[in-house]
Amino acid sequence: MRDKIIEVILNSENEFISGEELSKQLGVSRAAIWKHIKALKESGYNIESVNRKGYRLVEKPVDLLTSQNICHDLDTNFIGQNIIHFETIDSTNDYAKQVAGNHVDGTVIISEEQTKGRGRLGRQFQSNVNEGIWMTIILKPDILPTQAPFITLIAGASIAKALNDLGVNTSIKWPNDVILNGKKLCGILTELSAEIERVNHIILGIGINVKTMEFDSEISQVATSLHKEGYKLSRVDIVRGILSQLEKLYTDYIESNSKEETLKICRQYSAVIGKEVYALKGGDRELVKCLDINEDGNLIVEKEDKSIKEIMSGEISIRGLNGYI
Repeated sequence: MRDKIIEVILNSENEFISGEELSKQLGVSRAAIWKHIKALKESGYNIESVNRKGYRLVEKPVDLLTSQNICHDLDTNFIGQNIIHFETIDSTNDYAKQVAGNHVDGTVIISEEQTKGRGRLGRQFQSNVNEGIWMTIILKPDILPTQAPFITLIAGASIAKALNDLGVNTSIKWPNDVILNGKKLCGILTELSAEIERVNHIILGIGINVKTMEFDSEISQVATSLHKEGYKLSRVDIVRGILSQLEKLYTDYIESNSKEETLKICRQYSAVIGKEVYALKGGDRELVKCLDINEDGNLIVEKEDKSIKEIMSGEISIRGLNGYI
């Protein structure tokens, strides 16, 4: 019922809607409406109540990652049209894997907090309550498993493009991190469920530091957030922008096998092309120069002996010469 009430209030824009009208539309008593409005206020919605006028939302968009807030004005056809919102969860990726078979392509799992958020290789990902965007998107593409790694590049391109469109000068650290001022702002964790010749589903996990000001000691030198860098953006606006960009690039790839726009964005916002970095694999470290990203989304590098090498996504990690990147 609260979801329906806030949806009606959002759709009323700046106009008051009376308790009587809400009661008629939703088929409950005015007393029940009042109780739900009170609960919504306590959860963070800034709802103005005026005698003989009714209710209206004072601040829009409210920075709560609910389905109603995100879907209001969301310009997608399927990605994000089904949103499952949690106040807290262990891991959005783990939950998505459990329920993927029961939900449609493009379903989003999003939480205000993760208690066991993780990145690549099982590394812990700090996911404090109300401080970031911790979400997972369930994708069900009709592609071969060998085509799935490119989805990670699509995600990175979507996030970088959406943030740059909002005025944030981000770049992409191939293949799965988004960087701001030389530090990690966002991580992407893509997990695949597949048979030999078909993909069952792809679990696309995205973690973005938005409001975090203090990081755990082991990552404080390499991680940052939008607020820490001076960008006071709404989490709702960011999510909408990412989902919109993701649908465009994902649809191009799945329906037409078109990689052009994704690769263009990845090259345009690359944090590594033209730079010397260390390629890390196990305990080995090799100095290479990043030359380009090829049509398969793999990184083309030049070794110290001037030979050219292709690095596949997920095969090797890269680090900057004097820091994270």
